[in-house]
Amino acid sequence: MATKTAATVEDLYLVPDCAKAELVQGELILMSPTGGVPGRAGGEIYAHLRDYERRTGSGYAFPDNVGFLVDLPDRESFSPDAAYFIGELRGGEFLAGAPIFAAEVRSENDYGPAAERAMAKKRADYFAVGTLTVWDVDVLREQVVRVYRAEDPERPTVYRTGEMAEAEPAVPDWAMPVDDLLP
Repeated sequence: MATKTAATVEDLYLVPDCAKAELVQGELILMSPTGGVPGRAGGEIYAHLRDYERRTGSGYAFPDNVGFLVDLPDRESFSPDAAYFIGELRGGEFLAGAPIFAAEVRSENDYGPAAERAMAKKRADYFAVGTLTVWDVDVLREQVVRVYRAEDPERPTVYRTGEMAEAEPAVPDWAMPVDDLLP
């Protein structure tokens, strides 16, 4: 019986075609490209965070496909759709540690019971390594932003069209219109 060798961070750097991936339970989990509406939503979140970074001079806004290295028993990295990070930049290397804020934008396959369980597990992993706020952004079906916080991870605040979604306490005094996430 052959044994499977666990993937490493070095393998993550070598993912073919620069594809998006995370290192979970010793396996490289490849993530398929997203569609236009979710991709645009992630870009809008990043753009608003970048404006906040420039205004405050604290922390760094990141777009999709940036690697954050963490040390959990069953997860070694995250690659959120947008993020805010307080920490050191390491040249071309992945960032050491979790973002304080992460946005996960749902794609076509992010619905149903299995997807909900996977997203809940990923949020728990974020909180376990110090992320303060996680957005679950649904622009395809419900058109809402669910804001989960480490201090109360089971009860999100839900923002709808016409409202401003915030990311307290991770990104103080920052918010963006939910309408900016929609086509």
